Amino acid sequence: NEVLTEQLQGALNNRIIIEQATGAVAQANNVSVDVAFELIRAYARRTRRRLSDVALRVATDVTILPVTRD
Repeated sequence: NEVLTEQLQGALNNRIIIEQATGAVAQANNVSVDVAFELIRAYARRTRRRLSDVALRVATDVTILPVTRD
């Protein structure tokens, strides 16, 4: 039960940071939230990193994400 609670809390934390990063990218690049999420996801795939790891870096420094789309 405690393990499940920790897993759910971790998933919630990841979702929050992804949403924060998406908002930051949308605002910084004047794009929609959907486009911002696609930019983050594409970058994570291209660099073979976890989406939540990329989102954490982007949330603290939006300039690490290239603006170009795949």
